[in-house]
Amino acid sequence: MFGDFDFKIIVESLPFLWEGMQTTFLLTVVAIIGGIILGTLLALSRLSGFKPLAFIAGSYVNFFRSMPLILVIFWFYFLVPLVLGRPVGGFYSVLVAFVLFEAAYYCEIIRAGVQSVRPDQIYAGQALGLRYSQNMRYIVLPQAFRNMIPILLTQAIILFQDTSLVYVVGIKDFLVSADLVANRENRVLELFVTVAIVYFVLCLAGSLFVRRLQRSYAL
Repeated sequence: MFGDFDFKIIVESLPFLWEGMQTTFLLTVVAIIGGIILGTLLALSRLSGFKPLAFIAGSYVNFFRSMPLILVIFWFYFLVPLVLGRPVGGFYSVLVAFVLFEAAYYCEIIRAGVQSVRPDQIYAGQALGLRYSQNMRYIVLPQAFRNMIPILLTQAIILFQDTSLVYVVGIKDFLVSADLVANRENRVLELFVTVAIVYFVLCLAGSLFVRRLQRSYAL
């Protein structure tokens, strides 16, 4: 099966594949940043003593965590242009879907991280006269995010893998770029083996880095 494996087509396709990988990286990074920001707001809302706000945040999280990501991508790919009343680039529609979807997962990660901070740290901040927002900003969240770094990076790896789902709406990410070359050159095996290797290497490197962080923090 691998006797006529053509390495030349892979080398010639690298610039085109790199363009697709840039889209994948951009989508991943922006979705991580947006998801963490929105997820932090949701987590603080769920932890607040204001029950209506906690209920709304909890309902949001439960809703998105119960939906398959591919369905959310379809929703926003078709829904965002209808809501805005004008055409929107597919990339931005998909980006909205990823940010809103990932925020639900980051919310639970951040909520667990905040709850992992020892109560006496919070009491110490209150004793110093810090308001709730100041206590969160200067004492709780810095410690919580330090505790959460390994799991946040793990979620980022999962998100990087999930970006391949934009294939279903034709966004030219790394996988779609490889598929275009594979069909154009009739070299499906070479291109999809390359895609598998790239995803494996990047995700393995990320997983090893997370494991190293976990050992460091354990010490």
